[in-house]
Amino acid sequence: MTHSFLNGLRIFFRPLMVGLFNTTISWSMRWRMLVLQQFVFLTYTIPAAPYLFRRPFVTEYLPVFPQRSVRALVFKGKGKGTGRKLRPLHIDIHGGAFIGGLAEQDARMCEMWANETGAIVLSITHRFAPEHVFPVAIDDVDATVQWIKDNAEVRWGADPTLLTISGSSAGGNMAVASTQQPDCHGASPTAYKGIITAYGVYELRLSPWQKPVPEKMPKSDPTSFLQPLFDSYAAPARTKHIDDPRLSPILASRETLPNRILMVIPEIDILLEEQTNFAKRINEEDERAGWVGKPRVETMFAPEGFHGWLEYHSAGFNN
Repeated sequence: MTHSFLNGLRIFFRPLMVGLFNTTISWSMRWRMLVLQQFVFLTYTIPAAPYLFRRPFVTEYLPVFPQRSVRALVFKGKGKGTGRKLRPLHIDIHGGAFIGGLAEQDARMCEMWANETGAIVLSITHRFAPEHVFPVAIDDVDATVQWIKDNAEVRWGADPTLLTISGSSAGGNMAVASTQQPDCHGASPTAYKGIITAYGVYELRLSPWQKPVPEKMPKSDPTSFLQPLFDSYAAPARTKHIDDPRLSPILASRETLPNRILMVIPEIDILLEEQTNFAKRINEEDERAGWVGKPRVETMFAPEGFHGWLEYHSAGFNN
């Protein structure tokens, strides 16, 4: 209990601590982290507050690495008895622009998936920029996914050969990027069977201020001064990894993707074009290759939806 409480404080006050004390990063990033702290109180509290007194999950610290563990929320609903010895397995990766975020952000969706499907659902996290730049976050995710696969059957009674993955925003980026691991695609028994992304970041070859602005986006952005911080994960690696689908999964080849992909795409989002372009490209390539049946990539377009709205839906920000 004490460890969990202290870890919670560390997560909530991380921008403040980084801004004040981390001299390994530039002052340009540090002062932005200090400003970010005030936003963190709001954006973390809203999705986490419902779980102060109700816990539909168990918090576990997975010993993925020799010197540190990975915090994960594990959801195990009653499910719909299917007669299987092992439950399906689903992994979710939270958003946070690669600079923060909570596993609790997607807890409402994770709880629903666990209850509706009977799957074991894990919401995982990773290390953050600006201290840790590409490829640290995706390396963390890849290692955690592998550890979960290796331990799923014994630890949770879950089947790693019935594995799906999801992510929102930056988490969507890493959910798709993680397909590049050989045992996550193709003929591997533990290849992903499906992916869900919500307002995923597919294109990191461009900085935030270079991306096309959708028609319904506000003409001015009061948080634009934080954009260098939002770019701090990708910017140092961009030139060297410009063609790397682990950085920009919009470049992922169709052969590395599962047969079922669902993309939730809000209309009011700076990421609108890159998401629609990814879906269009994959489906067109599939069609030319003789794909039969429903398109591989299904899109759920949300008119008037905005980036991050699913996390705040139950808090009164309904669309």
